[in-house]
Amino acid sequence: MAAQQEPSYKAIAARKQAERDARIPSDWRLKTLPPASQTNVLDIPRTCGILTERELQITEIRDATALIKDLQAGLVTSSQVARAFCKRAAIAHQVTNCLTEIFFENALHRAKELDAHFARNSKPVGPLHGLPISLKDTFRVRGYDSTVGISALCFKPAKANSTLVDMLLEAGAILYCKTNIPLTLMALDSHNNIFGRTLNPADRRLTAGGSSGGEGALLAMRGSILGVGTDVGGSIRIPAMCNELYGVKPSHGRVPYAGQEPGGSKPGSEHLGIRASAGPMAHSMRDCELLLRTISDLKAWERDPEVVPLVWTPTQPQRRPLRIGVIRTDGVTRPLPAIERFMSETATRLSRSGGAVEIVELDISSLLGKCQSLVNKLFSIDGGNTMFDLLEATGEPLSPWLQTRLRRKARASHETVRDLHAERNALQTEFLKIWDSKGGYWGSKSSQAGVRLDALIAPVAPHPLPPIDRWNTASYTSSFVLLDYAAGTLPVRQVVEADLVGDLPDIPLTGWDKVNRTLWTDVDRKLYLGTPLCLQVIAPRLHDQQLVEAMTVLDEVLREQGNVAQVKAAKL
Repeated sequence: MAAQQEPSYKAIAARKQAERDARIPSDWRLKTLPPASQTNVLDIPRTCGILTERELQITEIRDATALIKDLQAGLVTSSQVARAFCKRAAIAHQVTNCLTEIFFENALHRAKELDAHFARNSKPVGPLHGLPISLKDTFRVRGYDSTVGISALCFKPAKANSTLVDMLLEAGAILYCKTNIPLTLMALDSHNNIFGRTLNPADRRLTAGGSSGGEGALLAMRGSILGVGTDVGGSIRIPAMCNELYGVKPSHGRVPYAGQEPGGSKPGSEHLGIRASAGPMAHSMRDCELLLRTISDLKAWERDPEVVPLVWTPTQPQRRPLRIGVIRTDGVTRPLPAIERFMSETATRLSRSGGAVEIVELDISSLLGKCQSLVNKLFSIDGGNTMFDLLEATGEPLSPWLQTRLRRKARASHETVRDLHAERNALQTEFLKIWDSKGGYWGSKSSQAGVRLDALIAPVAPHPLPPIDRWNTASYTSSFVLLDYAAGTLPVRQVVEADLVGDLPDIPLTGWDKVNRTLWTDVDRKLYLGTPLCLQVIAPRLHDQQLVEAMTVLDEVLREQGNVAQVKAAKL
């Protein structure tokens, strides 16, 4: 009997990994990798001896905004900055497996060009002059692959840049690497058969999230000062939560999405009704605003026909309190006690903000339940056929998280797609009512006509940061993609002992809720200690500047109270 031939994806993966790893200089390689038993690897860049003290200072500066000020003041050169972040990204990759494409040499060459320009002209190339920016693997960079973790797409380098890539370069940025994603881009843990699994550097037993998980891990390791991810169900907001970062999912049409690698499907046909968007992942809200404002100032609508011509304009300070609606549950998956406690505590803290914030309780679980049902139908319009065709061409299996969640189905008919779009439009119309005091969804009705909410807050997930492949549902994030709302993740505090107590109701709401309960009953809850607790903040469609302004106010209010709240939480 002839020996069974090994699937071709394995040889492709080995070759692809060898190509990537060869691009890391030998003197940037760790002499000894940390043992698997070492769960937290965040400090390795400081202790490994590869980075100089000056390079540590550069990579550990507060944020990108501060680094740009130093670059423009001539306190540091583009070459120094690029070298520091390339080295730190190389270290981060060796302990978290976060990178896919490496172009350090290109980055160092561009940095020299930027320094020469600055020396000749005494002014920067653009608002992002000399700033290293990392990119999710879906972005096309000329001369490099965009495999999105699929072996059939390996060794097919892009012939042109994605639109946003060109704009970042025009603004003066330095691009130096791309980051890992999950197979199909629909998983919430970043694993694929080409590059393997990205690990969470704060605790390698826990998920780094997906689908922008490599971006999240790289930023957490300070191997990036500012990154760009994409989001079609939670793929910026979830890894931002996993890695204690700020992340913003703009409405589709605010940031160019043209030229992304669609994974074999036709460009622009992403899920035929659920439109992805690209946005920042960062160490501060002002960095998120920096990226979004820069792209707007470059008139992105002249480069991508789907970008709406909305200018990012300076605003006057708001004289009245920020009016925030609180969503406590989506009615599909009940938040676990730690999340319920966090949301109640946060709402209370905001209501005691000295007049800065006004809290309004909302009950929109019936609407969110309809959203989630519709999201699942729209995600499966293609039946997974395009993806399965690519995988079967090289014998690739599904990743573990996907094996019980994804299978080939018949493509939906045109009539079905039409009806689903009509259902989506009806939900978008009904959702307009939640923003107004007279819409019928406010728990405490205002006597004033025309009183409106500025933003919503909700959990990012109904559970704390879970172990690898245990993230339960994207229902708290994907609904707002269906609605095309602007949404972001705001880190608030970390889990403490007092968060780990609490009982569950006797009866689960749904099958999703039944699985979610196992993250309370079948997990050692001490794993959650020290993991991030984050708010999701939401604003109406195309009100992205309103979202950023609301997130900035909430961040400032909660951080002012932060030390006191942390002490109180620990004593409860």
